[in-house]
Amino acid sequence: MKKNIIFVLSILAFVAAGCDNNYLDRLPLDQIADQTFWNTEEQLILATNGCYGNIKAKNTVDMENMGDNTLWPSTTDFQLIGSGNFGVDLGMINTEWRSLYQGIRQCNTFLENYQKAVVPVEARKEILAAEVKVIRAYMYSYLVMFWGDVPLITKSVDIDELYGPRNSTAEIVDFIMKDLDEAAAVLPKEIATGKDLGRLRKGAALGLKARVALYFEKYDVAEKAAKDLMDLKVYTLFSNGNPATSYNAFFTYAGKLSRGANKETIIARTHLEDLNMHNLSREIQVPDQNARWNPTKSLVDSYLCKDGLPIEKSPLYKETSYQDVFTNRDPRMTQTVLAPNSVWGGRYDGNPANTNPAIYTAPKFRSDRRGSVTVTGYYFTKYVEPSTVAQVSRDANDIHVLRYGEILLTYAEARHEQGKLTQADLDISINLLRDRVGMKRMVLTELAANAMNVRDEIRRERRVELALEGQRYFDIKRWKLGAVLAQDVKGMKKEWATIPADVATIRTDAQGYIVAFTGRNFSEKNYLWPVPFVQKERNPALGQNPGWE
Repeated sequence: MKKNIIFVLSILAFVAAGCDNNYLDRLPLDQIADQTFWNTEEQLILATNGCYGNIKAKNTVDMENMGDNTLWPSTTDFQLIGSGNFGVDLGMINTEWRSLYQGIRQCNTFLENYQKAVVPVEARKEILAAEVKVIRAYMYSYLVMFWGDVPLITKSVDIDELYGPRNSTAEIVDFIMKDLDEAAAVLPKEIATGKDLGRLRKGAALGLKARVALYFEKYDVAEKAAKDLMDLKVYTLFSNGNPATSYNAFFTYAGKLSRGANKETIIARTHLEDLNMHNLSREIQVPDQNARWNPTKSLVDSYLCKDGLPIEKSPLYKETSYQDVFTNRDPRMTQTVLAPNSVWGGRYDGNPANTNPAIYTAPKFRSDRRGSVTVTGYYFTKYVEPSTVAQVSRDANDIHVLRYGEILLTYAEARHEQGKLTQADLDISINLLRDRVGMKRMVLTELAANAMNVRDEIRRERRVELALEGQRYFDIKRWKLGAVLAQDVKGMKKEWATIPADVATIRTDAQGYIVAFTGRNFSEKNYLWPVPFVQKERNPALGQNPGWE
């Protein structure tokens, strides 16, 4: 049938050509033509929506595998990058380069043409253009954080037409800031609702500016952008009224923007049931294979005890059993890492005495297609919508790309790095995050009394609050802590396994902790990705980043 339709259309086109001497001057019928498309508000909205498709979805969470919070047990490009075992020909390196520049080309095309449209309210055009500028800045932020110097493209050239040299990192960052400042001046202040739900607003421009400024150590800029956003009085931390579940609930369907209770998310990739779904919940607790995300000992150990002290200092901490690890800890730990006796979707666990597959009691190490398997002894519960774990690609959970919690962390860190941090600053930032879960507040005098470094504690706070949100790898890079990525990935103590035979061949370190992954490395060159082999072949003027020649 389809072939017949195409044939008929071809005949009609041929007949029409015989009646029109200007046929060869006609616009293409198989693609959007700039000469005819940019006319109405509806067309501008369609074009803007296309640009929104470049905001990372589940891929945001996938990037967590490049850090030290989690381990993907099978070989993936994310795992290879995190372990330092990759080269200039790695597929993901080129894919990211191409996809980011293709998205930038979309945005450039919009910005070159949007003024042609006639819309009832002229300001509407500028709001849509501002949304596109935020998206373009978002994509450039990844380019410059991955590669440093990259070509600055502001026109709608094709990806294969990029034959010039790279612009400096400073130029790219300045361009990002300019885009975001211009967008912030135009975008509405209030959170988008109704048919505009999920659209970018002033907070998105300010929040992304704060993130990029912090990464590139522009601490005064980061502080001001974060504080300007806070002073909008629009965003608040999500809460369901229960400190024991609020943090975790934010990353379930309860925290979806469409539910109306979430005033924390600033940028999200929203999802709709039966339309655009993903597989994140299932992959975190996959009930018949290895869990794709395995929390590391490094992450688990980073959570403070309830008294505000680290595990090596607190009298509350003991480690005589698996359950002990989860006892008397920062409440965000058990709302992030699955604790014994919690509801889960992984079904049969590593305890043969457990007759209720809906309740987790012990880690499972034997791969028998009956229950979720871990390689570190730990599972995540954050970002798991239990109702979708048993189904393949039926998760409509929103992906929170940027949220108010991150802004509070950025404000505190930026203040500290300028030597300006006060207790009052902590009380309007980090301590709000702790209040949400009922955790002891951070007090500067107490940190000093317990010989706890303020910078280290701010960084710890960022790690535990943003775990599994795709930020850890970039934090490691900007803090110049790459050495942690060269360390072996470890898990729980092997002796805690319920069925010793299932872990008999698993390697351990001298203290008896599982060594889940070894052979990692990190050198100075790894702070930047290499220019993809394919791109350098096409355009030798790009050069190569240090150490990758």
